[in-house]
Amino acid sequence: MKQTESQHQRALFEWIRTKQVRDGRYSKIFAIPNGGKRDIRTAANLKREGVLSGVWDIFVPIPNYGLGGLWLEMKAGKNKLTANQIQFREGLTPFYRFEVCYTWIEAKNVIEEWL
Repeated sequence: MKQTESQHQRALFEWIRTKQVRDGRYSKIFAIPNGGKRDIRTAANLKREGVLSGVWDIFVPIPNYGLGGLWLEMKAGKNKLTANQIQFREGLTPFYRFEVCYTWIEAKNVIEEWL
């Protein structure tokens, strides 16, 4: 059975928690709970609180390679970036690295290379 995007992201953060014991940089990596289905009231509240459509799933706020940090977007199956995700990336590409990952292992490898 194929894993969902959520399952891959949970597996990635389980791995990150094991790594942060030895390397504090991993404790700085966080997810942005931007997506998902929500009722209208919750969605309206989140929008008022500053949730922004198109923001990528995971941020590694550690500068490297002359860039300010690393953004990861987890996808599953044949899913592709949305128009808002592409627009978000285009506005920040000069300052950050962006990677789309289809498995938690792929995301792990990108993070390890970045750090």
